[in-house]
Amino acid sequence: MSEERAFLKSGRNTIIHKDRKLDLVIVNSEIHPRIKVTQHGLEPFKEDLPKNRREAKERYLEVVHISSADIFAEEKQLLFIQALDGREYKVDYSKIGTKLFVRIHQDCYL
Repeated sequence: MSEERAFLKSGRNTIIHKDRKLDLVIVNSEIHPRIKVTQHGLEPFKEDLPKNRREAKERYLEVVHISSADIFAEEKQLLFIQALDGREYKVDYSKIGTKLFVRIHQDCYL
């Protein structure tokens, strides 16, 4: 029995946000910055991660561990995120700390 998720995965490195009610928190690894995907785009996630799925739902979040077996099964250097604002973002973990870390890849993917 699989539970409905707030995102879809596409290909080898794309996450598609699909539920306005829940924000996604993208966790690539413990050393990389976390990213919050909202209906308005991407922003840094500075809070503590929820301890479990129930706490995440109470905070209207869904935590996406990129390296977990049911997502991509490995850390990603390059990740594409399609947000509900109609844009596709490119997250390049090799450019952390620069303005190229997160940038708009496609302004309208719809």
